[in-house]
Amino acid sequence: MSAPSKPVAFPRKHGYEFFGPPGAFAISFGLPILCYAMTLLCNDVSGCPAPSLLSPSTLTLDELKREAGWKGWETIFNWKAFIANLGWYALSLVLNRVLPATEVQGTELATGGRLNYRFNAFNSAIFTMSILAAGTALQGADFPVWPFIWDNFVPLLTSNIVLAAVLATYVYVRSFEVKPGNTEKRELAAGGHTGNMLYDWFIGRELNPRVTLPLLGEIDIKAWMEMRPGLLGWIVLDCAMIARQYHHFGYVTDSILITTAAQAFYVFDGLYMEPAILTTMDITSDGFGFMLSFGDVAWLPFIYSIQTRYLAVHPVMLGPWMMLTFGVISLGYYIFRSANNEKNRFRTNPNDPKLAHLQFMETKAGSKLLTSGWWGTARHINYLGDWILSWSFCLPTGVAGYTVVRNMSFIPPGAHAMLSEPGTVVVPGGEAYGWGMVFTYFFIVYFATLLVHRELRDEEKCQNKYGTDWDRYCKKVPWRIVPWVY
Repeated sequence: MSAPSKPVAFPRKHGYEFFGPPGAFAISFGLPILCYAMTLLCNDVSGCPAPSLLSPSTLTLDELKREAGWKGWETIFNWKAFIANLGWYALSLVLNRVLPATEVQGTELATGGRLNYRFNAFNSAIFTMSILAAGTALQGADFPVWPFIWDNFVPLLTSNIVLAAVLATYVYVRSFEVKPGNTEKRELAAGGHTGNMLYDWFIGRELNPRVTLPLLGEIDIKAWMEMRPGLLGWIVLDCAMIARQYHHFGYVTDSILITTAAQAFYVFDGLYMEPAILTTMDITSDGFGFMLSFGDVAWLPFIYSIQTRYLAVHPVMLGPWMMLTFGVISLGYYIFRSANNEKNRFRTNPNDPKLAHLQFMETKAGSKLLTSGWWGTARHINYLGDWILSWSFCLPTGVAGYTVVRNMSFIPPGAHAMLSEPGTVVVPGGEAYGWGMVFTYFFIVYFATLLVHRELRDEEKCQNKYGTDWDRYCKKVPWRIVPWVY
């Protein structure tokens, strides 16, 4: 790669986000604990939620541990899960190197120049899923990958939390090698070199950290983590839950299939459009630290797969209600993809005849901002489509909540007997009725919060970039995400 035309300074620092160091501390330690809580307290041992949670006056730690299936520290960590997880990362790195790829350049860096990227996440995903499909065709739900994931779900979560922390520490330490005007186009993130060690480790000090590995070549750590092990891992976890439902009950329900299909469609669409990440805030503005590292490989796959893990234990037949989920998927995806395609076409070729009907305003910075079409409806209308799509992940779980009862001699109406554990029955409703939604609908609330926070960061960035022109634009397009509401 050639050097910038002249030495330049790093981007100007800006203030703290996420409430600064206290927020970084709370998120760094609080979210991993939340991951464990969401995993252990909605389970196939006692129910969802664990029954003692519904009687806080008699709640004891020993009882809660029993209901969560606690077997000592081996419940959350073992070496076979850690090594298997490393193998998953290694496979992704090898496929990144050997499979055909698209070579593209990123956006202009603040310090000058562009970085080259090699993208083949979609090809890698197709290859990986083909191998898993072949194994499943030969051995069914007992294909070793599926029971291994179920039996080691929490240790696999722990492995990814550990790897996320190690990687965040590695890039943080290495970021001190970055000097202004370097010939490798390395630069610090504007919000990542505040001088507070904890905060910078969390938010990410270097913008686009890269590493060269023997035989595998140069890897852009942030782009690879964004699109590789965690994103596809989410769908692999979903498939393991389908296999577990079949193992438990001898059949597979439409609810777990439609949930997995909706999530797989979302993931594979993103993988197919992989180069589009180069214009996202994650790539252009955010440093790579624990926030992104943990989010990519621990939070995303293990929290986003809550619905299928729930359905693996409590089978739900949707019947005609499945059409509602299809409708939500179609509406959300239509808004999300149409809006993004309109924006991308306008950015790459504003003279395209297909865009002739669109109105826009020009800014002093030389940019053009759409004031009609999707982007005249709301300034971040794509986020609305994204959020609507998230509903399709949760709706198939219905009004969630169940209790696992053992040593039953009969099956109550509406209950489900486990073939894998004779005498064990999953009883929906009762005291647990509705309380399981704290787990299965958590994603909708979290995702809405994430999108609003991202929108606020977008607004601040655009305000700084366009100044009074952004004020004019906001008057023309007053709604942020939801037209006539927000």
